[in-house]
Amino acid sequence: MLKDKVVIVTGASSGIGREVALICAREGAKIVVSDINALTGEETSAMVRSSGGDASFMMADVGKPEDSKALVAHAIDHFGRLDIAVNNAGIGGASAATADYPLESWAQVININLSGVFYGMQQQIAAMMKSGGGAIVNVASVLGAVAFAKSPAYTAAKHGVVGLTQAAALEYGAHKIRINAVGPGFIRTAMTSNLQKDAAVNAMLVAAHPIGRLGRADEVAELIAWLASDRASFITGSYYPVDGGYLAR
Repeated sequence: MLKDKVVIVTGASSGIGREVALICAREGAKIVVSDINALTGEETSAMVRSSGGDASFMMADVGKPEDSKALVAHAIDHFGRLDIAVNNAGIGGASAATADYPLESWAQVININLSGVFYGMQQQIAAMMKSGGGAIVNVASVLGAVAFAKSPAYTAAKHGVVGLTQAAALEYGAHKIRINAVGPGFIRTAMTSNLQKDAAVNAMLVAAHPIGRLGRADEVAELIAWLASDRASFITGSYYPVDGGYLAR
């Protein structure tokens, strides 16, 4: 499905990003693993290689435009081109009502979760334009469609990712670059681990998903890999929830 495609995955040291790297490699892709955590990022690369795939790790901070530029350059230098990018890196940020939300956390969440996607896409699209096309999948959230109290920055950023995805899809569809977003519900990853530790909060989150449980990272990654592949060749500018029915309520 992705044989010999070159794929950048940001935030690939754990969770959804790691699963995307492993599943795309299983489908035959060559993976550029990226994260700010070198130790666990290298672990993901090693996992890809131990499964028979090809991977290269580069430490990069998506909140820095120069890092996004260097990451795309690394993909081209190492594998010769860039076919697919999965902009997955993100943070949760502080939990506080809007009037009390810490300005530092607001700036950090918007920079990483929204501006980081923009910085990445600028470089990724430029590279794909030169090679004749490609596919980008941006990881938004169910909070790209609805809100969550005490998460104003995260909600705003993920709504922004959906809008940015759609705008870019309109601009580059004629250049054979497909750009889509996915909207995970609450997934069992390190980012949600603190929520899961509180029995009452965990029960509330589970109840919010009609399927009766939180999601798994590989369930999100399977959708991402499909959207990145030629099987989704007529799909662009779309937002796909993978949320156990969260948005259907």
